[in-house]
Amino acid sequence: MRLLPCGERGVLVELDDIGQVLDWVAAIEAAELDVVDVVPGACTVLLTVDAPSSIPGLREALGRLRPSTGARDETATTVEIPTVYDGPDLEDVAELTGLSVEEVVAAHCDQEWTVAFGGFAPGFGYLVGQDTRLEVPRRHEPRTRVPAGSVGLAGEFSGIYPRESPGGWQLIGRTDVVLFDLDREPPALLTPGTRVRFVEAAR
Repeated sequence: MRLLPCGERGVLVELDDIGQVLDWVAAIEAAELDVVDVVPGACTVLLTVDAPSSIPGLREALGRLRPSTGARDETATTVEIPTVYDGPDLEDVAELTGLSVEEVVAAHCDQEWTVAFGGFAPGFGYLVGQDTRLEVPRRHEPRTRVPAGSVGLAGEFSGIYPRESPGGWQLIGRTDVVLFDLDREPPALLTPGTRVRFVEAAR
């Protein structure tokens, strides 16, 4: 772990992998540090404060933290996502993984996913799981239009498009769940650390 300065009011925690990021975010939330924002990334956590004078105290507090997976488990909530598995890339994913279509669906539903970080669009969460059989490359040619609610795979991640947009993920299904709503608190349904279970729904 390294603590790096980030502007006048930020500290960047540099870590080895997404698992450590999730552990650190949980520990930071449990410690109730006096920060303005906590922004996780693939291998980093950015913390910002309201004044430069708060940086030394923040660095000291971070140095005292001892993150663990247990802390992550205690703070996590679970969201179920009903999903119709009829995506246009489902058969391609089966071929890429060496699984049958039914096995791809089962592998996606049978594991627990965790929101590692957000990005790309408001409400989009990068989900990490445990089953490495579903790791597939992005499409060679991204689509210019991906419908809202599309469920996809790319690399080690799964994700759900919160709105219509271009995209290059392998689409395996779709859901009607609203991922981002300004009238909801918080607006994003899938926040870092949230656990996600995909449940197969009838077509």
